[in-house]
Amino acid sequence: MTSPVVDPTHWVLTLVCPDQPGIVHAVSGAIVEARGNITESQQFSSADTGRFFMRLQVESSASREEFEAALAPVAERYGAQIALDVVGRPLRTLVLVSKAGHCLNDLLFRQRGGSLSVDIPLVMSNHADLGELASFYGVPFEHRPIVSPEDKAAFERRILEAVEEHGIELVVLARYMQILSPELCDALAGRAINIHHSFLPGFKGANPYRQAHARGVKIIGATAHFVTSDLDEGPIIEQNIVRVDHTHSPAALVSIGQDEESRTLTQAVKWFSEHRVLLDGARTIIFR
Repeated sequence: MTSPVVDPTHWVLTLVCPDQPGIVHAVSGAIVEARGNITESQQFSSADTGRFFMRLQVESSASREEFEAALAPVAERYGAQIALDVVGRPLRTLVLVSKAGHCLNDLLFRQRGGSLSVDIPLVMSNHADLGELASFYGVPFEHRPIVSPEDKAAFERRILEAVEEHGIELVVLARYMQILSPELCDALAGRAINIHHSFLPGFKGANPYRQAHARGVKIIGATAHFVTSDLDEGPIIEQNIVRVDHTHSPAALVSIGQDEESRTLTQAVKWFSEHRVLLDGARTIIFR
């Protein structure tokens, strides 16, 4: 009696370890042991930190347990951090917003269209403004106003509760206009992404696009980065810019800037959800 044919699973495997000879050979051997066929392979050795990074996509009929067992000796021998997931599995994602809806709309639209591998079970906000937008896409919306330090602390506790409750793997600050506490930054380290406008020169405070217009800037853009306790200084994932000139009004700069913010944040989330973003100290390795 013949065994039933098992369709192969398409796996994505990431590995980070100190750079040393023999890693690629050892990983390849483990994949052969797991009856795997490599469909995509990228690697990078960091001269700055002495670390080795690898991302593979592998088709294999092996179960997760079999694959992980084959990889275990590699992890032990090379001191490697290895992650294994199914290609295209939607990443459980919590989105935090305030009043601006352009980034949220882009994320929800692309989730619905299937071009972004995320599953957004909840949107949380310190304002009620975007409740209708979330409802349009059928995503639960939770609003808790923040008017005092106690409110902020309670909101952050609720974020952590939601992360646990929904099995959240990624938190996205989609123009969430609150500074996260160092404690929350630490709790979400490596799995929280923020977006902010980036100008040359940089403008802080209220109405940055009006400030940019007043100074006659020629380039505006946006930066997506990991959240850290150092405000807007976390490892950068993606940046985009666009040229502007004296003919653009403040309103036009806002519109252009919001497009760049949406595009940049969505790209960062897409790469993260596909396990293409690996941390190398204060910077990122992006396997496109």
